[in-house]
Amino acid sequence: MQNLTRLSIAEAGPLLRSGKVKVVDLVRACLDEEASSRDLVAFCDVYGDKALTLAEAHQSLLDNGYDLGPLHGMPIAVKANVDVKGEVMSAGSKVLSGNVAAADAEVTRRLKQAGAIIIGSTNMHEFAWGGTTGNPHYGPCRNPWDKNRIPAGSSGGSGAAVAAGSAFAALGTDTGGSVRLPASMNGITGLRPGVGRISTKGVYPLAWSMDTVGPMARSSADCALIFKTLSGSSEGSSKLRKTLRGLKIGLIENYSFDRLQIGVEKCFRDAVRLYESLGAIIEVVRLDGLEVAVDAQVIVDAAEPSAVHDTQIRKHARDYGEDVRTLLHAGMAFTAIEFIQAQRYRTYLREQIDRHLRDVDIILTPTLPFTAPLIGQDTIMIGDSEESTLTGNMRFTCIPSLAALPALSFPIGFDGDRLPVGAQIMGRENSEFDLLAIASVFQSATDFHKEHPAIQRS
Repeated sequence: MQNLTRLSIAEAGPLLRSGKVKVVDLVRACLDEEASSRDLVAFCDVYGDKALTLAEAHQSLLDNGYDLGPLHGMPIAVKANVDVKGEVMSAGSKVLSGNVAAADAEVTRRLKQAGAIIIGSTNMHEFAWGGTTGNPHYGPCRNPWDKNRIPAGSSGGSGAAVAAGSAFAALGTDTGGSVRLPASMNGITGLRPGVGRISTKGVYPLAWSMDTVGPMARSSADCALIFKTLSGSSEGSSKLRKTLRGLKIGLIENYSFDRLQIGVEKCFRDAVRLYESLGAIIEVVRLDGLEVAVDAQVIVDAAEPSAVHDTQIRKHARDYGEDVRTLLHAGMAFTAIEFIQAQRYRTYLREQIDRHLRDVDIILTPTLPFTAPLIGQDTIMIGDSEESTLTGNMRFTCIPSLAALPALSFPIGFDGDRLPVGAQIMGRENSEFDLLAIASVFQSATDFHKEHPAIQRS
């Protein structure tokens, strides 16, 4: 039997239903993987004994003819800001230590109802306010492709867990890019749905107007299974496609290829050429004002969290990590005028994108201009220019976040250090299944999403 932790959900399902594999085998394999790579610090909490008990119960259901669907028996992790009834929901912070969830978040409830087994809560950047998952309370999460590097954030633990094989999939939250960034740096697929497409009830907020919950998994097909479950959508099968012939892909003029690391640029150009070979039509679109997009993102992404934490930080300031405490205090300094202007810019950007998406089907960019930085690295060289890793993180992911549109990151190759590179596709409102299908065709033609890190065991 092949390594069970290398299976996708779509591959594991038939093995379960044929009896070749038991649910407990899948859960135990993931728990063993987590134990042997614990120095990744991918989890805040592992529900080991409970998960194994549930595995026996879910196997009994299958044995007696009760099949809850494609997620039945699948070990799935959730980010530490998502409520799981009876478990600590810390949002990665000392501030909420001992905070036991009285009920499941809506996304947790739907996963359980579909037969998924919640295997644990994943490490995150404290309160989701940051891009490294350098958590001071649980320890910095490490990238399984290179333990000296970050897994990105704020859903870095989810990305690392899926890449390492300690969960078949995981939930992350994405405000400015926190599903897509770790998907890219960990070599997996991650979907940011449109705002409101998946319930955020029972998920600790970061910035209300941009917060989303999204699946992170080994393939687009697995993400589609989870998205369908979480959104309650009846779509899915009607969106399947085997060809990209006639698909119109928009590349942003003076932006999609701008200021990229050499390895990222090579992978991205190769991906564009592959799309063309699969029948897609490449067109150039122009988005004005992108030079201030990150600024607008930072204002909204700072002011709204500061409003969330206004009362709490006054009482428990010393319990916050230094970086998050600093960011929250900085967010309080923005004026109402600056916040309103940022919101006006969001409307301006959305109108431009909507106009272009009448003529092209998707807009394609790299997910990030660079691969995973070293832990503690604040700046990164791109050519002859030094760039902040914090703002560079958001250069591409901020566009769909500000516009409140769905976007997907998926693997397109590796740089010279064998670090994963991801591409981002964004589409029209309610186009999540289209994006997943477009990425699925790409993944049918490539094996990047099937690559696994050679983890040095502790």
